[in-house]
Amino acid sequence: MVFNINGKFAIITGGASGIGLHYAKELLRNGLQGVTLADINPTIGKTALEEIEKEFGPGKAIFVETDVTSRQQLENAFQKTVDRFKHIDILINNAGILNDRVWEREIDINMNGTIHGILLATEKFLTKYQQGPEAVIVNIASTAAWDFYPHIPIYSATKSAVIALTKSWGVEHFYNKWNIRFIAVCPGVTFTPLIFDMNGRNLGKPYEEYLQFTINKWPGQKPEHVAEEVMRVIKFAPNGTAWLIEGGEPAYEVIPIDRNTQKKNLLQEN
Repeated sequence: MVFNINGKFAIITGGASGIGLHYAKELLRNGLQGVTLADINPTIGKTALEEIEKEFGPGKAIFVETDVTSRQQLENAFQKTVDRFKHIDILINNAGILNDRVWEREIDINMNGTIHGILLATEKFLTKYQQGPEAVIVNIASTAAWDFYPHIPIYSATKSAVIALTKSWGVEHFYNKWNIRFIAVCPGVTFTPLIFDMNGRNLGKPYEEYLQFTINKWPGQKPEHVAEEVMRVIKFAPNGTAWLIEGGEPAYEVIPIDRNTQKKNLLQEN
């Protein structure tokens, strides 16, 4: 089944800047009728709305000040979306930070914030206010979910959790109950504010040393490319799948190894 973005409505956490704003604009270019930018900074939110209005005209977007670590605040963003647009068809759980120095908050935003979004969508909002035959939840992970970057181990863990959430909810049993398709997207290094100036955002000198040793290994890409690929993923990706976007190349599916094929990898005691 191809998901038709045209005429639909979306809510994007962390949607007022960086790659989240690119998702919003690309959705609108694909015919989205309206979008809620659920983000924490009202000043950035005001600027984002001005940009969207300039390109797409008035009435296409609203900003709701939201800290995704608060289920109450995120529920308010969902409710204001319904109040304004009457429907919610797409949720992009995009809000995230990359800062292992404040790892408790990093976990709270990257993992708990995603969980809040999924629970609100499945228990109340997307199940009730979607149009058409299905809704879509896109959970934004990272290449760190698969490569387990040693210089940012806690960030890597939060993004691995996003994959686990997507795989656990993205099964036929839940789809048959809610008509919601779950997809994970794993961008590689993307030129956004999140990735610039990594100094001071890890656990100290040993991690900084590892970063300097490996920093040139990863190919970069523009956020516009990621947003364009995410549109294809929303339209065509099957439920419960994870898609990696890296180096400006097309998205490709990442499939975890079946653990049952690993039974011969026995511990050697010599």
